[in-house]
Amino acid sequence: MRRILLSTIKILISAALLYLSLRKVNLYDLAARIRVESLGWIALAIAVTFLQIFLGVLRWREISVECGAPLETRQAMRFNVIGTFFNQTLPSSIGGDAVRLWLVARSGAGWRAATYSIFVDRAIGLIALAVLIVASLPWSYRLINDPQGRSALLLIDFAALAAGGSFLLLGALNWPWLKRWWGTHHIHACAVIANKVLFSWDRGPKVAVLSLLVHVLAVVIVWCVAQSISAPLLFSQIFQLVPPVMLITMLPISIAGWGVREASMGLAFGYAGLAANEGVNVSLLFGAVSFIVGAFGGLVWILSAEKKAQGDKPIDVPAQSLSPIE
Repeated sequence: MRRILLSTIKILISAALLYLSLRKVNLYDLAARIRVESLGWIALAIAVTFLQIFLGVLRWREISVECGAPLETRQAMRFNVIGTFFNQTLPSSIGGDAVRLWLVARSGAGWRAATYSIFVDRAIGLIALAVLIVASLPWSYRLINDPQGRSALLLIDFAALAAGGSFLLLGALNWPWLKRWWGTHHIHACAVIANKVLFSWDRGPKVAVLSLLVHVLAVVIVWCVAQSISAPLLFSQIFQLVPPVMLITMLPISIAGWGVREASMGLAFGYAGLAANEGVNVSLLFGAVSFIVGAFGGLVWILSAEKKAQGDKPIDVPAQSLSPIE
């Protein structure tokens, strides 16, 4: 019942925000701007999306080793591609991360190690995105003249930085009660792993570079879809506007970010003095590219050994996957 309620709320939020965003665009005009030469840019965006997934796989592999859930590159790539299918195409509370967790646990790593690898991977990605936004703030301030836009940018970014910094600080603390109390036990364990990964000489630089590249490639994907409709946008403008939008889209309040992404992109473009409808157009095409990649992930899932072994039974991630370790 709880899953149905959460899914319903997410669908309603996505639908409401999409309705408000689509009022700013002319879909017939958008369709008319997609020509034969546009398909080349869309194909490039799809290729870059797969490259982005692969770089995410390389980062996840480094993290999963520290979590006790080592993965082969080909195996991790398959799990990540399958995860995109559940992220992009199904209106359910079982997202791509839950499916990846299930796949890793079923591969023999165990529920705890699988859960830690997914959680730490997400946390490091969030921290890298916040750092990237902070690094580009001097240029973003030149682009965004609206006081409300600047305030929103600062609030969102420093909230993410504070969360990420607090998470890493938690891992540096050695207070006994952090390891004993059920409310902090697993979060502390994940924070310790994140610190080991980020501040190690062998894995730290590699994970940091991969994390930043993953987010830079998101900007490249948006630039490709903008080129497909000849949107009057510079790469530098997209680089400054897209990362904050991606940060907002990470909030788990909609279906695959639909609605939240379009509304945020329209607002960001408006604050920067650009056409808000172009922001929504670009966001819709970005979502379409993600949907196509997710559909490919669905094909991989249908043909996978895990799907054949599971049959028609629902994927169930047990609550005891986060039970305290004795």
